[in-house]
Amino acid sequence: MSLDGFFNVTRPLLLPMIGTRWGRIISLSSVAALRGNRGQANYAAAKAGLHGATRSLALELAPRGITVNAVAPGIIASPMTAQAFSDSSIAALVPMKRAGRPDDVAALVGFLASDEAGYISGQVISIDGGMT
Repeated sequence: MSLDGFFNVTRPLLLPMIGTRWGRIISLSSVAALRGNRGQANYAAAKAGLHGATRSLALELAPRGITVNAVAPGIIASPMTAQAFSDSSIAALVPMKRAGRPDDVAALVGFLASDEAGYISGQVISIDGGMT
């Protein structure tokens, strides 16, 4: 796990966004960056690095009308999480007692990409049912 993806995707988009003085950069992180996770120090560290990059880039680009935010999902229903977490373990870990839905995350990302979110920048927004 590294920050290469963030830099490789973001770098070629910056000049066009700066030229139009508008843009939205939204990264997907993880609750692991905020809470840690056994056996995933490298993953948690890379995601925490993404949070720092998000905040720093937000400061640099704010005067140019570009927002930069990260979304940190918790347990989201998928075939992978169905194998990794039982319903009882999800209930024990997540205060809302359920896994999130992919549509929950998509709605947040859609909002952050919209004009209505033009004053939100430099934020790491958890979407985790109250885990953090």
